Amino acid sequence: MRALQVPAADSLSGRGSDPAQPQRVGTNEISPRSVVLPAVVQLLVYASMESRISCAAFAFAGLMSASFAWAQSPPASDPYGGSNSTLSSGGLAPPGSGSTGQSGYDPRQQDSATQQSLNTADQKDSGRGLEFVWANAEAGFQYLSLNTFHANNLVDSQFVKTTQGGPLYGFGAGLRLIFLTLGARFRLGDFSAWQLWTLDAEAGLHMPIGRVEPYFNFGAGYASVGAFGGASSAINLQNSSINIHGWNARVGFGMDFYITRAISVGALMTGEMLYLKRSRTLTIANPTNDPRVAEAAKVYANDGSSIGGAATLTGVVGLHF
Repeated sequence: MRALQVPAADSLSGRGSDPAQPQRVGTNEISPRSVVLPAVVQLLVYASMESRISCAAFAFAGLMSASFAWAQSPPASDPYGGSNSTLSSGGLAPPGSGSTGQSGYDPRQQDSATQQSLNTADQKDSGRGLEFVWANAEAGFQYLSLNTFHANNLVDSQFVKTTQGGPLYGFGAGLRLIFLTLGARFRLGDFSAWQLWTLDAEAGLHMPIGRVEPYFNFGAGYASVGAFGGASSAINLQNSSINIHGWNARVGFGMDFYITRAISVGALMTGEMLYLKRSRTLTIANPTNDPRVAEAAKVYANDGSSIGGAATLTGVVGLHF
């Protein structure tokens, strides 16, 4: 640090330094305090300036040292296994920024792994694949009552049984879209007193579980009663103009087991409601004047209707394409 020069007292007082001139001490003379205080103030100001310059020099030297060390440090490795590209900053780069051969991320490999997982799942499944067309045949037993919910002289109870049980046969076909089936079904119930046949539109909701497939079945359409026999032959209903028809609606639950991709066997249980009606018949032949036939003729001389119900259990064999 440079030495601080303090001006002489005579220079501060404005007088010359001539030794021949006498020095007087009085009210106008300069005291020692007036000389020392300015010197101390100047010394403190100089020390403050020197301290600020030293702090700035140290800060600049530290910044330059940190910059040099950062420049000499090796670049950080790519977290995705590839080399740093021109888009990287501080060793960071977007996924897949490197080439396929230099990076561990390959979209084609990911697609291949996904496809392999799908193939494995398909092998664990039944291997049935997609189905577009179906057809099946059924046979079983049906119990039916013409007057289950409502009776209004549909038939004469003296000669025609209103409750029957017997074999049922059916055939259905349609299309399938994943788990939904649409189609048509014909059924024929062959009973001792008469026959009932139905032709319905049908929809099914299927739930594939490997080779086993439970499903719900819904259908509605046209129904007709005919081919009267048995005791009804006494009033010759078969040859009369009696026409009994109406509509039906049914719901069912079934289960299929796929033996192969194209063949299945299973069972179906359905509940059914029928609304049937007939127009009046003008004449019923009564050549023997049988009072029972005369009473029956009065029934058929007016319109009749009924609401009946049926329960059916069948075995089903199906084909699938």
